[in-house]
Amino acid sequence: RETIRLDLEATFYFTHLILVFKSPRPAAMVLERSQDFGETWMPYKYFAANCSATFGLEDDVSQRGAICTSRYSSPFPCTGGEVIYRALSPPYAAEDPYSAEAQAQLKITNLRLSVLEGCVLAGASCFYPYEMRSHYQLMASLSRNQFYQLSVSCSILPFLSCTPASAALFLHPSPALNRVHGKCMCKHNTAGSHCQHCAPLYNDQPWQAADGKTGAPKECQSCKCNGHADTCHFDMDAWLASGNRSGGICDNCQHNTEGQHCQRCKPGFYRDLRKPFSAPDACKPCSCHPLGSAALPLGPRTFCDPSTGDCPCKPGVAGPHCDRCLPGYWGFGAYGCRPCDCARSCDPRTGDCRSSSSDVAWHHEVPPFQAVLNESEPTWSWEDEQGFSALRHSGKCECKEQVLGNPKVFCGMKYTYVIKTKILSAHDKGSHAEVNVKIKKVLKSTKLKILRGKRTLYPESWTNRGCTCPILNPGLEYLVAGHEDVRTGRLIVNMKSFVHQWKSALGRKVLEILKSDC
Repeated sequence: RETIRLDLEATFYFTHLILVFKSPRPAAMVLERSQDFGETWMPYKYFAANCSATFGLEDDVSQRGAICTSRYSSPFPCTGGEVIYRALSPPYAAEDPYSAEAQAQLKITNLRLSVLEGCVLAGASCFYPYEMRSHYQLMASLSRNQFYQLSVSCSILPFLSCTPASAALFLHPSPALNRVHGKCMCKHNTAGSHCQHCAPLYNDQPWQAADGKTGAPKECQSCKCNGHADTCHFDMDAWLASGNRSGGICDNCQHNTEGQHCQRCKPGFYRDLRKPFSAPDACKPCSCHPLGSAALPLGPRTFCDPSTGDCPCKPGVAGPHCDRCLPGYWGFGAYGCRPCDCARSCDPRTGDCRSSSSDVAWHHEVPPFQAVLNESEPTWSWEDEQGFSALRHSGKCECKEQVLGNPKVFCGMKYTYVIKTKILSAHDKGSHAEVNVKIKKVLKSTKLKILRGKRTLYPESWTNRGCTCPILNPGLEYLVAGHEDVRTGRLIVNMKSFVHQWKSALGRKVLEILKSDC
């Protein structure tokens, strides 16, 4: 078995092969190709005097398109006999040699001819010099108008094939002696050693070779990246979804942009309408205050409106950057701003009512306080950090005693909770006050689930008025009617709340009002 192998060291498009033998042609041989530099091989054509006996295949002389032929296996002529193979002959015939199917058939990196059985003259004789018996002469066309010649000395002259209508071929000097390399000069936005794919930013449509009949180019189209990307890639799903109009996906969008075409600003940035979107600084960073801004729906972080730059503010917060309280609100912080408990506006930082004679700072003197406690409850004792009681400041702060009058007025307040509770302790947290209580009875609850047991009340009026009204003295029991803050889960007490020291008769009356009038 003899083998003639051409390792081309690059991808070529093989169109036809012409073998000229100086000896009688072999009785059996196979022509094979590789597209992966010799890793795997696929047959092009089998040659045999008897295809059925040698390879178990049909003969294309009798069956058109068969992969085996007996046309070129006769021992005559003794010299100069030809073997011709066309890569696009049946069953691989194609009208357009640049179609995807044709190119898959033509593409090779290696070509191998294996002589499996020598010529059997069967009594006939051919006379030729001995030195011509040991080799064949081969002329192979690897692409149109480009030939390889192989002789016993194995001298090969290769030529590089460029994709037609997409490039021009020019000779490129090589440092190797007696060797000249071809180099493709790509046109029509193509790239690659053979101009076989589109340039990095021109992959909006699938690459196509030029028209095989007219030679008209199929120019690569640029991706619509708005000037924010240097490369793109073709995506078949995007191409089909667009109705075969655009399949380019921009890579690594720059200038704080994102999207298939880098067509929008990233979260945390907004579009500056004064500049064209192709400008490098068209996307400006959001400047939302971290405390006053709220997270957008479905977003874990605080971002501004990508079209206007406006920040989403928390309740009671205002300003384009959400950095201050609305008029009538105070206490800028993590939960936004709270409404003022004043007839007029209040100080936005302290909540103190403006022009009010009752404005007074908290006093920390601890006057003596005695209370009759139930023996089953622990004895009350003041601690330094427990800071709020109407008994702990001067007489400037006067809390009016509340009276349960007209039931319609009570129902009109639309209290969301009514409880009987015992005050356990009060604590100054700086920005707000907390009163620890033990709920003994729940007369009404709306959205929050209120159970008997220990709970915390949040007297907003204590912090924004500087006066501990309504009165909640530790150790005593009260009937408290107020409003729930569903967002924070808090039970709020303020000047609108109804707070009165507990009496059984009062409890029965409120319960009757809740059932019959509210």
